[in-house]
Amino acid sequence: MSIPQERRVVTAIPGPKSQELLARKQAAVPTGIGTTLPVFVTRAGGGVVEDADGNSLIDFGSGIAVTNVGNAAPKVVERVQRQVADFTHTCFMVTPYESYVEVCEKLNALTPGDHDKRTFLVNSGAEAVENAVKVARHATGRQAVVVFDHGYHGRTLLTMTLTAKNMPYKQGFGPFAPEVYRAPLAYPFRWPTGPENCAQEAAEQAIDMINKQIGAENVAAVVIEPIAGEGGFIEPAKGFLPRIVEFCRENGIVFVADEVQTGFARTGHLFACEDEGIVPDLICTAKGIAGGLPLAAVTGRAEIMDKVHAGGLGGTYGGNPLACEAALGVIETIEAEDLVAKARRIGEIMLPRLKALQERSPIIGDVRGRGAMTAIELVKPGTKEPNPAAVQEIVKRCHAEGLLVLTAGTYGNVLRFLPPLVIPEHLLEEGLGILEKAISGL
Repeated sequence: MSIPQERRVVTAIPGPKSQELLARKQAAVPTGIGTTLPVFVTRAGGGVVEDADGNSLIDFGSGIAVTNVGNAAPKVVERVQRQVADFTHTCFMVTPYESYVEVCEKLNALTPGDHDKRTFLVNSGAEAVENAVKVARHATGRQAVVVFDHGYHGRTLLTMTLTAKNMPYKQGFGPFAPEVYRAPLAYPFRWPTGPENCAQEAAEQAIDMINKQIGAENVAAVVIEPIAGEGGFIEPAKGFLPRIVEFCRENGIVFVADEVQTGFARTGHLFACEDEGIVPDLICTAKGIAGGLPLAAVTGRAEIMDKVHAGGLGGTYGGNPLACEAALGVIETIEAEDLVAKARRIGEIMLPRLKALQERSPIIGDVRGRGAMTAIELVKPGTKEPNPAAVQEIVKRCHAEGLLVLTAGTYGNVLRFLPPLVIPEHLLEEGLGILEKAISGL
């Protein structure tokens, strides 16, 4: 790695050059485009992000689970550089190219299930989810879509409708798309009768709601994240997802797994569905798929995907050749460096330290996650009342010390950790030390 793998804080965070650039941003970019930490990046790689002032920050965010293989991963860079010299665009729907087909072949082989599959490529996670709903509606001849509390699926009109959290994603942007219904999620930490009852009761409530309020025969698709991302890295209680899949199978409902944030080795499996042996009818991928280039995909059962008429799917930039080459480089890197195992190793380091921190920190109500997708939920001591103020203070302290962390949660009270899967262990340990200091100082 050409970038030194060390934390280095030489100015205030953000430094003077970043502050100058921030002033330019504020004059040129609308306030609706927020910024978690206004340091302007000049280089990134491994487990660090370097800014315009020469600071090197430990990266616990991966651009929101995008740079799983690291920033500027060699296999990605090499492929993209070769491709950009050949051609940057033709539109696959006009004159196709092999790399698009190869990405689709790889996804058909790698996603859960050994059934016959088809894949098509789009630009973003929201576009993938929206297209999955289109396919499910077309294939079933039904209209209703069921989603879950705490879910996040994107910012387009339909995916914003599917998303559970109002602020900041939905506030003032209605009216929303019709025929979308929301069911309870099996959220163990907050389940009223306790985590031991969560899976069965949540599944029963969701199924009862579907049967009574919608009618199972009217539901085209159930769309769910195997681990809720923006909702707070909520891992549904074991048994909940298999029961929902079973209900879908019994009623001809298309089960759609939104693996936009959980996919590509992030959770210690290549896809999070694998943890409970879930085989989705359709699976949506994006974020980590192409190492930072815009790419997303819908992969699904051939008999469902092939129901759509010619021309019914597509888009000018979907499966851009540069992004396709990047995706092939990502898949090569995951396999060559066994990043699935590295994600598990990250979890083995992080979760015990976070749980030990919980024992001595009454503001930590829950520690959860799998692999390199972990989180802590902060509460007011002695209660389960959300504590978003503590989250903001901890984030401020971490950023000042050169640790980039992200927040999440329906109640704004979750710290989520998404380090690159290639982060050196010494940086992982150092980052956890900064986090522990920030929390213990409250």
